[in-house]
Amino acid sequence: MIETAKTDHPCADDALVRASVRDYYGETLKSSGDLRTTACCSIEAMPEHLRAILARLHPEVRDRFYGCGSPLPPALHGMTVLDLGSGSGRDAYLLSSLVGESGQVIGIDMTAQQLEVAQRHREFHAQAFGHAQSNVSFHLGDLADLAALGIADASVDVVVSNCVLNLVPDKRRAFAEIMRVLKPGGELYFSDVYSDRRLPRELLADPVLLGECLAGALYVEDFRRLMGELGVADARVCARSPIELTDAAIERKIGFARFESITWRAFKLPLEDRCEDYGQVATYLGSIEQHPHRFALDDHHLFECERPMLVCGNTADMLAGSRYAAHFRIDGDKRRHHGLFDCAPAAAAVGAAAACC
Repeated sequence: MIETAKTDHPCADDALVRASVRDYYGETLKSSGDLRTTACCSIEAMPEHLRAILARLHPEVRDRFYGCGSPLPPALHGMTVLDLGSGSGRDAYLLSSLVGESGQVIGIDMTAQQLEVAQRHREFHAQAFGHAQSNVSFHLGDLADLAALGIADASVDVVVSNCVLNLVPDKRRAFAEIMRVLKPGGELYFSDVYSDRRLPRELLADPVLLGECLAGALYVEDFRRLMGELGVADARVCARSPIELTDAAIERKIGFARFESITWRAFKLPLEDRCEDYGQVATYLGSIEQHPHRFALDDHHLFECERPMLVCGNTADMLAGSRYAAHFRIDGDKRRHHGLFDCAPAAAAVGAAAACC
């Protein structure tokens, strides 16, 4: 078991941490240009189809964005998506277009000033996307207490978050709540800041280090252990990039550690804690919108359209047990076990072992 001190920083008063975050994002930061590190800068080039939607968003919504990645997975039409730490609403409104009128987006944030920006542009974006009414709702509250906001068990298809969960004092509770509200086979797809070591808890008292997404960053291995304890045995890295401490004062305070922005994908599925070989083969059908030729499940599974690939049991279950099932053909089952899957750094076609972990 992980000691709570390693993940939840109990010596720091949770109320003071939340107040510091609200002040930094509600008062100190006026635009993304006020950020003092690259912790909240995108690690992925936004796809062209998302850039086209972004251009239609209200300028104020775009200017007040402080994310650290582009955690918007595909195949979202008609889905119910929960955006944790929705801020001024940039990702929520991108999602509004992606889920369509038959879908729903729920944005939750702890900063009233940010939510005020998002709320006043609901009608603007409904008109921009041709919706009869807004399919986005925003709520002020604690990201670690979704029950208090009325988010029911197994009611959400996809949870996204963009450089926010590091700001939550009780991370264990936050991730437990995420898994509670996800439907079976649902997906958590999010970007956040991680450190290469456990950080001193007293750093949380520094409002700049906290607000710049550094002081609350989890040690990446503690994150893996925490997710395992919550039943997520195989969380996958989709993208990662080092963070530069470009501010000299910040570097002096926390430069002893190295930081990364990482985008993760995790499913609410009963997976194994190792990649096991059952001789299964997955074939991408090329049917995901905007992904006609290839689909990247993670940083080591790139599926080419109509090209069969040997996969481990976990990967087969991720594809067959989620909303991606309609876009893949899975051949084989788990009646015969061949031992550990032979992991490799790159994908391979049938006849060679594919990458898995």
